[in-house]
Amino acid sequence: MCYLISASLPLLVAGGGKRYRYHVQVSIRTNEENAGTSLRVESAASPEPHSGGLSGRLNSLRAGVLGANDGIVSVAGIVVGVAAATTNQAAIATAGAAGLVAGAVSMALGEYVSVSTQRDSERALLAVERRELAEQPELELAELAAIYEGKGLTPATAWKVAEELTAQDAFAAHAEAELGIDPTALTDPRMAAGASALAFTLGAMLPLLGILAPVTVRLPVTIVAVLAALAVTGATGARLGRAPVARATMRVLVGGAAAMAATYLIGRVVGLVV
Repeated sequence: MCYLISASLPLLVAGGGKRYRYHVQVSIRTNEENAGTSLRVESAASPEPHSGGLSGRLNSLRAGVLGANDGIVSVAGIVVGVAAATTNQAAIATAGAAGLVAGAVSMALGEYVSVSTQRDSERALLAVERRELAEQPELELAELAAIYEGKGLTPATAWKVAEELTAQDAFAAHAEAELGIDPTALTDPRMAAGASALAFTLGAMLPLLGILAPVTVRLPVTIVAVLAALAVTGATGARLGRAPVARATMRVLVGGAAAMAATYLIGRVVGLVV
C-alpha cells in the first residue's frame, strides 16, 4: 500500500533585483512494502510586483525631507539672528543668501563623499563575489542554498531555490542574498548630491522669503512660517519612517524654536554691543 501526502506552499524569495513568489509543490510517497520514502519538490516562480527598490526610494524621499528640514532651521536661525541685530534688509538678505548657498554646497559635498565611499565599498564586495562565482561555482551554489536553508526552508527546497536563482542570474542572486546589494541599483553620488542640495535650498527659501516682509511683521511672519513648515516636514518624515507622528513633529518644532530663540538672543546681544 502506498500513501501520498502532497502540499502546495507559497514562498517569497528575493533575487536578481526582483522578488519571486514560488509555489512549491511538496509530495511525499511512502511505500509500506519497500519501507521507503521518496520526496519530490516542484516549483514555479513569477516576479512579485513589489520590488526591493521601494525601500530605497522611501529612504531617498525621507533623506530629502530631512534635507529640507535642515535648510529651514539653518537659514531661519541665521536670518532671525541678524534681524534681531539690525533692521537693514540688505544685510539680512545677504546673510540669509550666504547661509543658503553655504549650506547647500556643504550638504551636496557631504552627500557626494558619503555615497561615493559607500558605492566604492559595494563595488569592491561585488568584485569579490563575481570572482568567487567564476572560480568556485559549485561552492557558491551550496553557500546560496545554505543561506535559504538558514531562513527556514528545508534542504531540498533551499537547494531547488538556489538552483533556479542561479540559473536566472547567479551574480545578482548571490549579491542580494549574501551582501544585501542589488548590483543594478547602486546609488549615484551625483544624483544624491544634487537631491540633497535641492532639498536644502527649497527648505531654506521659506525663511529667506519670510524675513523680507515689512520690518514690523518680518519676525512674526518668519517664525510662524518656519514652525508650520517644520510641522509638515516632521510629520512627513515620521510617516515615511513609520514613527509616531505627534512625537516626531514635536521634536522638530521644539528644536526649530530653540534654534531661532538662541540666534535671536545672540543677535540682540551683538546688536547692542557692536
